[in-house]
Amino acid sequence: MIILSLIFWLVGLALLGGGLWLVTLDGSWYYALSGIVLIAVGAMARSRRPKAQLLYALFLVATAAWALWESGYDWWPLAPRLGIFLLLAIPLLWPAKGGSRLGTAVLLPVWAIIGVGLLASMTVDQHRIDGELNREVVNQNPDLGDSPEESWHAYGRSNMGQRFSPLEQITPENVNELELAWQYQTGDEKGPDDVGETTYEVTPLKIDDSLFLCTPHNLLIALDADTGEEQWVYDAKPPAESSRQHQTCRGVSYLPPADGDADSLDVQIAGAPAEDQAAIQCDAQLFMPTSDARLLAVDPATGARCANFADNGELDLMHNMPYKQSGFYYSTSPPVVADGKVVVAGAVNDNYAVNSPSGVIRAYDVKTGELAWNWDPGNPDETAPIGPDEVYSTSSPNSWSVASADEELGMVYFPMGNRTPDQLGMYRSEAEETYATSVVALSLETGQVEWVQQFVHHDLWDMDTPAQPSLLDLDTDEGRQPALVIPTKQGDVYVLNRETGEPIFPISEQPAPQGTIEGDYASETQPVSGLNFRPPTLREADMWGATPFDQLMCRIQFKSLRYEGQYTPPSEQGTIVFPGNFGVFNWGSLAVDPKRQVMFGMPLYLAFTSTLVPKDGADLGETNQGEQGLNENAGADYAVEMKPFLSPFGVPCQQPPWGYVAGADLRTGEVAWQHKNGTVEDMTALPLKIRMGVPGIGGPMITDSGVVFMAASVDNYLRGYDLETGEQLWETRLPAGGQATPMTYLNSQGEQMVVQVAGGHGSIGTTIGDYVMAYKLPRQ
Repeated sequence: MIILSLIFWLVGLALLGGGLWLVTLDGSWYYALSGIVLIAVGAMARSRRPKAQLLYALFLVATAAWALWESGYDWWPLAPRLGIFLLLAIPLLWPAKGGSRLGTAVLLPVWAIIGVGLLASMTVDQHRIDGELNREVVNQNPDLGDSPEESWHAYGRSNMGQRFSPLEQITPENVNELELAWQYQTGDEKGPDDVGETTYEVTPLKIDDSLFLCTPHNLLIALDADTGEEQWVYDAKPPAESSRQHQTCRGVSYLPPADGDADSLDVQIAGAPAEDQAAIQCDAQLFMPTSDARLLAVDPATGARCANFADNGELDLMHNMPYKQSGFYYSTSPPVVADGKVVVAGAVNDNYAVNSPSGVIRAYDVKTGELAWNWDPGNPDETAPIGPDEVYSTSSPNSWSVASADEELGMVYFPMGNRTPDQLGMYRSEAEETYATSVVALSLETGQVEWVQQFVHHDLWDMDTPAQPSLLDLDTDEGRQPALVIPTKQGDVYVLNRETGEPIFPISEQPAPQGTIEGDYASETQPVSGLNFRPPTLREADMWGATPFDQLMCRIQFKSLRYEGQYTPPSEQGTIVFPGNFGVFNWGSLAVDPKRQVMFGMPLYLAFTSTLVPKDGADLGETNQGEQGLNENAGADYAVEMKPFLSPFGVPCQQPPWGYVAGADLRTGEVAWQHKNGTVEDMTALPLKIRMGVPGIGGPMITDSGVVFMAASVDNYLRGYDLETGEQLWETRLPAGGQATPMTYLNSQGEQMVVQVAGGHGSIGTTIGDYVMAYKLPRQ
């Protein structure tokens, strides 16, 4: 009994101490009062056991009532509030020898009822939205871009960025028969000197009978699309660079041959390494950006560099940059090939230095590499090619994600990021304010701005527009319109007329929190789309943990940090940013079905914290180790620390679910269904396959039969979903994290293949690897 009393005293003292701290922050009184009760139970447990039992029974009833009041009948919030206290009750269930059984007679049924009720809550999903998307074909002959039906010629299958394939061999009825057809390992693995965010995010291209993909360290690989056998490898050999924030390559781009037969390649198995072959005159071309800021043009047939493009197939993207710090600028996304041009944007390191390279977007002649135009958001009206002795604007907003293009309208559409530093707005010009955190339509011919739609005013939260726009023709009350659909980190899905930029779904302005550091300001309002997946404002009651103790610490953090809802400005105190800069949506974007005019997405909900750190001669220690952590902002008065909002045990402080799949009708803007996605199998020491709704990063792909494929989540699975209902139809275990968007095509035998790259993602901690996995139905 002494040990039992001691346990209750220790638990009670921990709750009392932390609870009193929380009360001083104007938080819940529950923990302090619970501590007092548990200390009293511990004192009674030895000599007055029936009274201890009765008091503990009352405590369990009160705790259950409080937990239900705060969180509703929901397993994940209830379990940490009740689980440990139900376990602590077990030693009290037996009556003392020779003593009254009254306490046991009361405590035992209370314990059993609450325990059974808690277990039963596992069968209830409060967060699920059930419904069905339209299966009716609205547009019989939609524009799917110029990729042949059996192929995949661009990152999003075509420059329209739909991630929709017209193939329909794999159906909701037979998808569960899919089996591994082949697998390939690239040999490109994370090295000891790599940055933290070394990631496999590539979607391969399928052209004729070959697949083409890049790797994080810029290997460009050609594979036989039937067997996965290696045809050639080109190694761009970028140097290691510790100041680089990302080490990734999302894909390559393709220029068809001049004869117009987009799917006719005679790919040869190179006898020598492709990088050692002499440059040749290329007809068709592959373009790969590198992590050391080059753009390479490579012959898809042999892997040799294209002598006709720039300097023997190599273009230095650091030309005319105002600052040229090594590792501060590079392209992680494939360029756009359209209208005889290859249009290239790039990423600029966030929060490393006020004076950084420009975010300029440039178009080069697709055959020669000659600069055709340059659009610099810091100098947006002057798009004629810059002179050899001129420089672009310092640190202007950049576009690091994938762009889309409509050659009939003569426009290319770029999702725009922010000017660095992200959290300090006093360095921005009027032009930079106009184009930051937006989508901008540029003329393919001249680079001039056709229109712009901004998604965050005076962005202080690193809410870059992260996703490729999806283009489709959408039926509306005003008739069929050329539409652009683009998701944002804030959870909005904007639907715009891609010719004019006018909203198809209404955009409203809502008041936003105020109060910034001296010299800066916060916009009084922020835009909100009529179609959105924004989460509700966090409450103290939403704080979570594996136990009451880390939940209590999360509550203390919540009350100690600044938080007045979405768009609370960053502060020296530390600010909760929710949704966090990881985003509700990120570069994986959405997949849209242009026939049924619906979308499939993966909303994600993780809070981050943002803290401005005054320098003023302070020793900051280690900085600039990636996007997360402490970044210096060289030249500014403040450094900034960005990190996930986690408990002391390293789990999110906000209660789950953290990740969903969702479907919405793009004609009405209605969310038809939303379900938790992913399990905790690879998040914990115990491989428990519990569907919790977990984080992820990556994107979906839709097929015409109504099957959606996506990996993305932090458990290592590729899954197939029913587009109509969102129900999971199939899954297969991957050997590494699947943080890349899958694609599909027909092999030479006319069989539909599904390919997923599985290589993991450094910043979310999934299993690292170098796999390319291909699946198909068994032959009948």
